[in-house]
Amino acid sequence: MKLQIVLRTTSRDMEKNRPPVIQEEAVCDLLSQLDAHKSMGPNGIHLRVMRELAEEVAKLISIIYHQSWLTEEVPDDWKLTNVTPIHKKGWKEDPGN
Repeated sequence: MKLQIVLRTTSRDMEKNRPPVIQEEAVCDLLSQLDAHKSMGPNGIHLRVMRELAEEVAKLISIIYHQSWLTEEVPDDWKLTNVTPIHKKGWKEDPGN
């Protein structure tokens, strides 16, 4: 997600150490623009489902981002990724390949 679009912060907020406002509408817009032809992430939710449910989940995602910002903690699930090596050329047995 492109958080620079979602976050709304003024210089006054930054001076007072206020957290940025996560705009629900911007989150909904970003979810609506997801490419349904991409593969799903480690959460197992297909992007088509996220896109179709954008209006319903935008508020929840906004709350999660805001709480994450306030507590300075990231949910453990967000730290997971799937890495799949793809052989392109040379010997498959070469670990440096």
